[in-house]
Amino acid sequence: MTDTTLRQKDPADLTQDEARDELAALAAELAEHDRRYHAEDAPTISDAEYDALKQRNAAIEALFPKLVRDDSPSKTVGAAPAAGFAKVRHRVPMLSLDNAFSEEDVRDFVASIRRFLSLAEDDPLDIVAEPKIDGLSFSARYENGVFVQAATRGDGQEGEDITANLRTLADLPERLKGDAPAVLEVRGEVYMSRDAFFALNERQEAAGGKIFANPRNAAAGSLRQKDPEITRSRPLSLFAYSWGEVVGYEATTHWAYLEQLHAWGLPTNPLARLCRSVEEVMDLYREVYERRPSLPYDIDGVVYKVDRIDLQKRLGFVSRSPRWAIAHKFPAEQAQTVLEKIEIQVGRTGVLTPVAHLTPVTVGGVVVSRATLHNEDEIKRKGVREGDTVIVQRAGDVIPQILGVVEGKPRGAADYEFPHVCPVCGSQAIREDGQVARRCTGGLICKDQVVERLKHFVSRDAFDIEGLGAKQIELFHERGYLKAPADIFRLRDLETPGQKRISSLPRIGEKSAQNLFDAIDARRRIGLDRFVYALGIPQIGQATARLLARVYGTLDALVEAMRAAADKESEAHKDLIGIEGIGESMADDLTGFFTEQHNIDVLEDLKAAGVEVQPFEQQVASDSPIKDKTVVFTGTLETMSRGEAKARAQALGAKVAGSVSKKTDLVVAGPGAGSKLKQAQELGVATMTEEEFLRLIGG
Repeated sequence: MTDTTLRQKDPADLTQDEARDELAALAAELAEHDRRYHAEDAPTISDAEYDALKQRNAAIEALFPKLVRDDSPSKTVGAAPAAGFAKVRHRVPMLSLDNAFSEEDVRDFVASIRRFLSLAEDDPLDIVAEPKIDGLSFSARYENGVFVQAATRGDGQEGEDITANLRTLADLPERLKGDAPAVLEVRGEVYMSRDAFFALNERQEAAGGKIFANPRNAAAGSLRQKDPEITRSRPLSLFAYSWGEVVGYEATTHWAYLEQLHAWGLPTNPLARLCRSVEEVMDLYREVYERRPSLPYDIDGVVYKVDRIDLQKRLGFVSRSPRWAIAHKFPAEQAQTVLEKIEIQVGRTGVLTPVAHLTPVTVGGVVVSRATLHNEDEIKRKGVREGDTVIVQRAGDVIPQILGVVEGKPRGAADYEFPHVCPVCGSQAIREDGQVARRCTGGLICKDQVVERLKHFVSRDAFDIEGLGAKQIELFHERGYLKAPADIFRLRDLETPGQKRISSLPRIGEKSAQNLFDAIDARRRIGLDRFVYALGIPQIGQATARLLARVYGTLDALVEAMRAAADKESEAHKDLIGIEGIGESMADDLTGFFTEQHNIDVLEDLKAAGVEVQPFEQQVASDSPIKDKTVVFTGTLETMSRGEAKARAQALGAKVAGSVSKKTDLVVAGPGAGSKLKQAQELGVATMTEEEFLRLIGG
């Protein structure tokens, strides 16, 4: 394609190659916006664009399920804990929510639940609807009714210890009222009211301090103060709405849990409502939307949750979110401003991404000064030029979207010419037939590619090295200290009494350098799933890295299997593409990576630098009858959907495959089972009915 952008095409009209390329571009773009928003509290663009990109991504994934990438927004959560705070490992992951943007999306959500659970249209399905507070998520742990610890969401697996800070909030009781369970992790949202936000900014301005862009950023910044007394001085509030680990209490419904939270002395949102139908859900949505301007706090939508806890457990989770809940976002807000210039950024895979620099404008309470333009086709489709007045849209959180040019306003002097050479290294920037992205061919000679790869290596879901952020990576690379991943683990060696290379750098000093060296040493041991993700293999995101780690167990076994799988006639290749979620395209990227000698040299260099990759360990009950077994489902399942069956098997530690081989341990066959059942019988693989499988796993 040339002038017509892929994003202008209906997803149903995309070819497989076009879909693959667009998903890759979307994944990289969204990951960067997540990092800026969650990890740095410094968003550069607003949520409307973010939501639009996620919608586009979801639509393409639905049409091309074999191309689903695990570094897409459907497979990631939050960001790594910030430097300066102790880490807290969540005993129960804190996941985020998928989004709905229309009544049709909400109806589809409810319909998907009925399909998953095999519920008829007239079977009752109660939904709890609660306003979606625009604040900072937290988890507060009580033991025998006494508050003992608090943490932020972080990356969903590990957050920041904010115990001392959260303790200063008047809304959080030090001791629960009445009978309390042995362990209760309460989850909710810390927020700042609008009045408190404006008053805080007035005080900050008078004192020459930081001015916050919106109440959400003010709440996050106040809760993340190293001095709890600063947090105490700022008027923060909270609502509780969920739970993590609980011992000694079990609710039957979400509504009953909210009532119990209130009885224990924790504040819950008074606008929450138990709804018996989609019509009641939409009635509440419209009511809350109309009341939004008069509410004392910011909200950006309404959250819907299946009420019955037993149904929530059956529905379970996908990679980043529960199947039983969704956030219905409010419509976007818009403003007009001038597009001053277009800057090209180069990512770790060489993709050239245009970024619009805007005359700062306030949209929905947030000052917006930058927005992505995606690619050269998007610029042509929207017809934007430097100097144009454009419409900027924002929908509640952070990422802005340029909708187009304002008609009747003076236009820029000339059409924007997208560069055909890399602005960083001068190498050719090529665009292959059928691809949406233009890529720099400079590879390792391109500074930005090397730097971005190193940033990915230490990112939230990879090595997650505290104190080694984007600025430090750029500085160390510029000085020649950091060219390859293993160099990170040799930085301490550069610091000698005679030549203090790191501690003498600007804004570092001896103490900061020592803290950095200690943080690096603390990450020399890493789990296999995080390590695989850190390598930055195309199409291999966090969820696929974890899947590969679960299947192959150790790095040596993974490398050996991938090199063997390069032969497409081999059993290793059949095993690889037989893994549920691994297709031919992904297999090609995996085998290509591990058969490239340069990449093997990187692995050996990391090993020589003292990096130890730990075997994968999944937290599964030791008595699980299918732990580590490879299970294939075939035929029609009658008491649960295929999706529920796979989810339950994986939760019990099984490896779910899409095809039968000699390594298959069990085939669950329902009515209509055909070639897979026959193949299992020929290979002597154990088979059983759905009823027998349910008895095996305990119901």
